[in-house]
Order: sequence, then structure tokens, then C-alpha cells
Amino acid sequence: MAGITTLEQLRQLGSVAAYVKTRQCHSRASLNLLWALESVLTDIPWQQIAKQHRTSLLLALDQYEQ
Repeated sequence: MAGITTLEQLRQLGSVAAYVKTRQCHSRASLNLLWALESVLTDIPWQQIAKQHRTSLLLALDQYEQ
């Protein structure tokens, strides 16, 4: 996935940066990938991430892209 091959690389990038990097290579990547990446890093089910952390992740994504 966009050159991210280890958990350590994902941790260093963070879920938002990893999502943006992946989307640059795979334009059809959906926000479900962002929820899944955050889930891996936090050990919280992606469904819970999508419900409870959606706003903060979207704000972080918006800020990252500016």
C-alpha cells in the first residue's frame, strides 16, 4: 500500500498521512481505509472509529491536506 510495508512505518506516518499517501497512489481509496488504519494503530474496532472518531480524523485530514 503506497510503500508502507510495516507497522512501524504506519506508526511513524500516522493514519492520516498513510491514508493520503495511499490515496495519491490509489485514487479510489475510500474513507473506510482511514478508519481501518486508525483501528490498527489504536486497537479500536474500525466501526467504532468511524462512529466516534470520524470528526476528529476528518478535521486532521483536512488540516493535513492544506
